[in-house]
Amino acid sequence: MSTPHENGEALIPQPPMTTAALRAAVAQIAPAYLNQFVDHLDQAAEQAARQSTVAPLQNFLRQWAEFVAIQRYPAGAARLHAVETEVATTTDRAKLNAALAEINKITTAAHQEAAGE
Repeated sequence: MSTPHENGEALIPQPPMTTAALRAAVAQIAPAYLNQFVDHLDQAAEQAARQSTVAPLQNFLRQWAEFVAIQRYPAGAARLHAVETEVATTTDRAKLNAALAEINKITTAAHQEAAGE
């Protein structure tokens, strides 16, 4: 099992958890996801206004900071994609459990990196 840190150099430093910094990072390392980023930001802003809370915006920032933490390591991002595909296709319980454990390890590392831990 591997984490993004074990897969070489990062393409970019982990950006601050702001919409502008994350938007720039997504545009640089995963431009195919930029429209999804903007749509999600719009939805989070609308939900925050409806609910009179910043929680949807905080969740948005956390989710995209974790996405960037994974995507800035191409080998780690590719490995996550491969393991997700394995989860979707395997019928072997042991392989499924191992794949889920690896996904958890990768996403936990991304969460910690995004949070500055």
